[in-house]
Amino acid sequence: MEVHYYKTYSNNLHREMEYKTYGNAGRGVLVFPSQDQRFYEWEDNGMISVLAPMIEAGAIHLICCDSIDKETWSIYEKADVSEENTQNYQGLIELHERWFNYIVDELIPSVNNGEKLIVTGCSMGGYHAGNVFFRRPDLFDTLLSLSGLFHADHFFPKFDNELIYKNSPLNFLNDYTDPSVLLDAYRDKQIILCCGQGAYESITCPSTQRLGQLLAEKNIPVWVDIWGKDVYHDFEWWRKQAVYFFEKLINKKKEAA
Repeated sequence: MEVHYYKTYSNNLHREMEYKTYGNAGRGVLVFPSQDQRFYEWEDNGMISVLAPMIEAGAIHLICCDSIDKETWSIYEKADVSEENTQNYQGLIELHERWFNYIVDELIPSVNNGEKLIVTGCSMGGYHAGNVFFRRPDLFDTLLSLSGLFHADHFFPKFDNELIYKNSPLNFLNDYTDPSVLLDAYRDKQIILCCGQGAYESITCPSTQRLGQLLAEKNIPVWVDIWGKDVYHDFEWWRKQAVYFFEKLINKKKEAA
């Protein structure tokens, strides 16, 4: 398969950002890494290898972007959140927002060829995938979130403001009072939420189920697939889930054609 490495300057972040692409045909898939990880995480953990037959067949190509979680979400998670320090943490969510703008305003227009993308990720990558999908549905036609978390208060439990709210899908989706607004935004989308029930899924599984229930209550089509109690929060299972769901997405596309 064709593999390309890119390093480009971001005007939003005032720094160079890196990403890699795998393949050059088929449906574009934007991939977010898990918490604190980098654009090469999927390659290092065998995700590219298991998806290689689909990439080489020209069914999909991947765009693996970089994260800055170590400068934003993870710092706040580990930091002192006393009232006197909350002013300092405003900068963290503002930095995250600049990264979000880099993704949607700079990276995606440079790679999507005007077509809507599939967006995916595991763990916190699943959160980022869901967050960009629900905030910018005009850029995507499919969300595949594996072991995602969808409420920002897990990372910002004692500090709330408009930017945190904007980055918390369970909150801003819940507050839509006109269901037609959501239906118009997500009517023709495919939303797949998958999570296991094994080790280290005790937070992500309830969050995934809550999001699925919320979307169903608002008549938004969603496929929530909860795997067994032996399915834990790691790449051994995410590799299996990725192959399972991408094969279904590819076959559905063929049937539609």
